[in-house]
Amino acid sequence: MTIHQLSVFVENKSGTLLRVLELLKEANIQLIASTISDTVEYGIYRIICSEPMRAYETLKEAGISANLSDVFAIMLDNRPGCAADAIRSFSNAGIGISYLYSFLLSGKGILVFRTDSPEQTRKVILDKGLNYIEEKHLLEMA
Repeated sequence: MTIHQLSVFVENKSGTLLRVLELLKEANIQLIASTISDTVEYGIYRIICSEPMRAYETLKEAGISANLSDVFAIMLDNRPGCAADAIRSFSNAGIGISYLYSFLLSGKGILVFRTDSPEQTRKVILDKGLNYIEEKHLLEMA
């Protein structure tokens, strides 16, 4: 019910993001989605990619600080209000969203997110019949 997300810690200076991207390019790892959030000194580059474990190993071998974690991904129809409806289900259950990003893939909206209650999140996804994505399906869609 979850997918792997790579979180890479990059300094806020010229060339650090490029180094990460070049390493993934050389390893022939396809990016599916990514986002960066920043602080004064560094950024957190979150990546959904074709081979998250190999990407993680590639970056670690190069001395780049990275973590691999499980996040939820749900697929929505590409029309206004679908994201609000989905998030309402979690909010109504008292679940907090730690972070979220979205993108379009094969004509569908994809929400990737982390919550403060993974077990309760799983229950809501199943109870509400939300269309969750497993990693193998995400790669098939790309």
